[in-house]
Amino acid sequence: MSTFDDRERGEEAKYALDQATAFKIAARRNKLLGLWAADLMGLKNEAADSYAQSVVVADLQEASEDDVFRKVKSDFAAMKIEQSDQAIREQMARLLPVARNQIEQGES
Repeated sequence: MSTFDDRERGEEAKYALDQATAFKIAARRNKLLGLWAADLMGLKNEAADSYAQSVVVADLQEASEDDVFRKVKSDFAAMKIEQSDQAIREQMARLLPVARNQIEQGES
């Protein structure tokens, strides 16, 4: 086995780990966004947790985060909650480093 083969396998493993971590961070951010939105919609306890989980699942529809944005935006509209597109996207951006920190700290 050559050093090149070892390095290649190491890079592949690192890439896989990075991708898994990025997925976990995005899922955590979406959960936090869902809890934020649930609070604005007046949802509590199990209803808030269930809504947050539905936001996480919504992210599996597309490769981008637009599916999550559209879900929250449409749910706000259905509940007649005023939140601009910019406010929702800013909240998504604010929650990303929070989610990253939580995942890196091993919070469940």
